Order: sequence, then C-alpha cells, then structure tokens
Amino acid sequence: MEAEVEEYLDLGLIRPSNSPRASPVLMIRKPDGEIRLCIDYRRLNAVTVKDCYPMPLIDDIIDVLGDARLFSTMDIASGYWNVPMHENSVAKTAFTCKYGLYEWLVMPFGLCNAVPAFERLMETVLVDLKWRVCLVYLDDCVIFSKDFPSHLIRVRQVLTRFRQARFKRRSVIGGAAK
Repeated sequence: MEAEVEEYLDLGLIRPSNSPRASPVLMIRKPDGEIRLCIDYRRLNAVTVKDCYPMPLIDDIIDVLGDARLFSTMDIASGYWNVPMHENSVAKTAFTCKYGLYEWLVMPFGLCNAVPAFERLMETVLVDLKWRVCLVYLDDCVIFSKDFPSHLIRVRQVLTRFRQARFKRRSVIGGAAK
C-alpha cells in the first residue's frame, strides 16, 4: 500500500488532504494474485446525485459496424486518471490509510459517476468522429472502415484526438473481416 500511495503522489494523482471526511481503503487480491488498493466510496455514492449520461446501445453499435471490413481497437491506459476532478469535489474523494489522509486530483475508481463522466469525456474528444469513424465504450475505441486507405486516415484522426487530449494508449489491435 505504501508503494502505491507514493507512486500516486509522485504522479500527481493524489495529494495530502485536510478533508473533514474520508473513505476507508481496502486491499483486494486480483485474480492474478496482485494486490489492488481499493477505496470504499459506498457512503459517498449513497449521497451523490447520479449522472444518467447514456451508454451506447449494442443494437446501434451493430448497425454501424455492419458494413465495415477493417477494425482497430484502442484502449486508453488508466482511463479515469485522464479526468481531472473539479476542485470543489476533490475533498470528497479523500481516503484514509495508515500512511495518512489523501485526496484525488483525478477521478478515482469507485465513484458512482465515474463511468458516465468518462464516457462523456471520450465522446466529447471524438465528437465529430463517433458513429462514422469510430465507436466509444468507456476506455475502448473501435475504429472501423471498408478499405485500408480510409482505415489509415481514420486511425490517424483518432490518434491525433487522443494525443491532443493527452490520453495514453495501452494498446492498439487491428483486424479484418473475412
């Protein structure tokens, strides 16, 4: 836990806090055996006004992808950490552990509005490209095309947007339909 807290401080993701409230930290073992620091935001989430931003419907996605022959997927690394917290909300994200009291400067995992906030950010970054060049579902982006020359153009367009938004890609995978 100490190493994770130090890393988050070094990366500028968290800072020491003076918040009058805090959520507890839990250490959870992942399926691969690695330990993950998790913050129990259930009490905060219970009093949070829920954001009802819509997620894409699978039927709409299938309709758009139907004629495509080429696909590339991109995964945004540490997606939520690309979303800065509003200064008025930073203290609400405070968490306590044996090393101190800290608060997030970027959106942490576990907040009930994290999913819609991140979806909104992704769709805003790709606003004029979504549904005609790419599809977005949380931290995944699928670029689709009918031919290779147009696919290269589309991949460049999306990469340019991600670079302008200062997103970090975790992976890019391509494929073709038979």
